[in-house]
Amino acid sequence: MSDADQPVRTQRDVVTLLEALPYIREFHGKTVVIKYGGAAMTDPLLKEEFARDITLLKYVGLNPVIVHGGGPEITSYMQRLDLPVEFVDGLRVSDAETVELAKMVLVGKVNKDIVLLVNRHGQSAVGLSGDDGRLFRCSRRAAPNGQDIGFVGQIDDVNTGVLTHVAADYIPVVASVGADEEGNSYNINADDAAAAVAVALGAYKAMFLTDVAGWFRDADDPGTLVAESTASELRTALPRVSGGMRPKLAACLHAVEQGVPSAVIVDGRVPHSLLLELFTDAGQGTMIVPDHADPPEAGA
Repeated sequence: MSDADQPVRTQRDVVTLLEALPYIREFHGKTVVIKYGGAAMTDPLLKEEFARDITLLKYVGLNPVIVHGGGPEITSYMQRLDLPVEFVDGLRVSDAETVELAKMVLVGKVNKDIVLLVNRHGQSAVGLSGDDGRLFRCSRRAAPNGQDIGFVGQIDDVNTGVLTHVAADYIPVVASVGADEEGNSYNINADDAAAAVAVALGAYKAMFLTDVAGWFRDADDPGTLVAESTASELRTALPRVSGGMRPKLAACLHAVEQGVPSAVIVDGRVPHSLLLELFTDAGQGTMIVPDHADPPEAGA
């Protein structure tokens, strides 16, 4: 870069910082639940950028809570062990053997990898699963079409005391597994888990990282991206949504209907997509808001 370009770049950087200021003020002290998944969990560069972003959020006064799955890693290990891989409406069919493997992968490997990554970037993270401190109390659920999909759980209760105690000094990193009162273990869809945590904590925003730019009304038409939708609009459209987008949108709907001011599907393939969504006027992806509310405004 030439010396002549320096004033232009400096001015642009200052404008960016000034643009972020009202958003930083808006979110200061607020809890933001982030469902971490997709390419942001597998691409080495995106993993580093995610950890840096989370560290920045904590430094500027937000309380980030990370909820993660690990679908690709679970699938990889299942294939190595010659176990059947099957999904129904974006939910993994899980017999007892699948759940045991999922717990080993999510709690023993993926969770600790995320914790170490965040720690290395300057903030202290603590790994949790739904079993720790009875964080998640679960029961068995079926697929949206009523089909039995095995030991897939729905979260009936979140022990917020565990999370608030940890979040006072650390960044909680939560693996999406849990158990019922009888001690049966369940694989929990990470989108559902993030929504349940956001509702229980009274989060200001729930964010879902994925591998698409957002919700497309027509999955084959890039021109049908929905930048914003109300809960009632989404509720009407949801029966026509299939695949992995369905549980994400269902989780967004649950979150905003239960009091979270907004839920956002964010393209995790874009570096710093979390910061772009939170701290810039442009935003990212698809935002879902309650029927009675407008999207939050910076500085409000």
